[in-house]
Amino acid sequence: MKRFSTLALLLLGACATTPGPQTEDAAALHKRLLTLDTHIDTPLHFDRPGWDFGARHDPATDVVQVDLVRMEEGALDGGFFAIYTDQGPLTPKGYADALAFARKRSDSIDRTIAKFSDRIAPAFTADDARRLNRAGKLIAFKSIENSYPLGENLSLLTEFYKHGVRLAGPVHGKNNQFADSSGDTPRWNGLSPLGRQWVAEMNRLGIVIDASHASDAAFDQMVELSRAPILLSHSSGRAAYDHPRNLDDARIRKLAASGGAMCISTIFLSELNLDGERGELFARYEQIGTMNPAEQVALAKKWRELDKTQPLWGADFEKYMAMVLHVVKVAGPDHVCFSGDWDGGGGIPGLEDISALPKVTQRLKAAGYSNEDLAKMWGGNILRVVAEAQAKAGG
Repeated sequence: MKRFSTLALLLLGACATTPGPQTEDAAALHKRLLTLDTHIDTPLHFDRPGWDFGARHDPATDVVQVDLVRMEEGALDGGFFAIYTDQGPLTPKGYADALAFARKRSDSIDRTIAKFSDRIAPAFTADDARRLNRAGKLIAFKSIENSYPLGENLSLLTEFYKHGVRLAGPVHGKNNQFADSSGDTPRWNGLSPLGRQWVAEMNRLGIVIDASHASDAAFDQMVELSRAPILLSHSSGRAAYDHPRNLDDARIRKLAASGGAMCISTIFLSELNLDGERGELFARYEQIGTMNPAEQVALAKKWRELDKTQPLWGADFEKYMAMVLHVVKVAGPDHVCFSGDWDGGGGIPGLEDISALPKVTQRLKAAGYSNEDLAKMWGGNILRVVAEAQAKAGG
């Protein structure tokens, strides 16, 4: 569903007073494409006091990067709304607390989507996504970022599957009971024994495996063990910045050879700046759902002030596009997709929120990629992987 706005056209023509023919063609093309994002952290905002997912939010007074108005204007048709749970202790109480939180976040996603049922609806299959798009509705898949809340009870995957989860990753920023994290010292040298069982259960249910945040060894093992292709829901290329959170070219090729896809993010094209005030504010952002509206606006204004002097990332749109073009060259258009890590720390100058996504289409067209290539990268590859995971379910 694409109702393209004047704002998006202006963003595309940021380097010129009047958009030229190539810009206009790219804008029109992006309007027609089925555009999905595999990792949307906006559910963090769904229960904020006084906050409305259905309204446009001013970047000057709100840090949110995704809302229904900007989606409807033509930049994003939908994607995977994430159930993110912070890593806690690997204890029965830690697991129980995390499970309660994850269930609450899952319910919040369902409740919010249902509130705007005339504009957006849940999707459980690739066919659902295409049907909703044809009907003029936005698309809401659901995902799990960090399977830590499952504890050691893999039957809980069935519960979350019944509540709509179709994509899940085993681990986040620290090692857990399933796998080593890219951000931690190896404990399991990849997947734990329970993590290998997790892969089998994901395949049985037909939930797509997400290897973002996993260590290189865990990634290798998931590719080898999984019966179905996997995704990286929000990762960047290590050739652009040498960071363990990013994927190296050899593994990008391995992912492509297995039929999977890497959804390219805006993060870790530099170190994450969490020094001083910036780090304190980022920690407060995690608790924005507990703040009253005035406190939320104050946080947003301070965030924008710090963007000028202490930005989160030392990268811009040009560095991002250089990385994108490299990854597409390495993987091929059949194995690339996109995710900005919106509302989870993503966004860079020139690509601050979803309304700027048509700029990426413009640059890909200028680089010589066909309309068919773009259709695959913006949504087709994601839906193919979802469909393959479900086709190979059972057993």
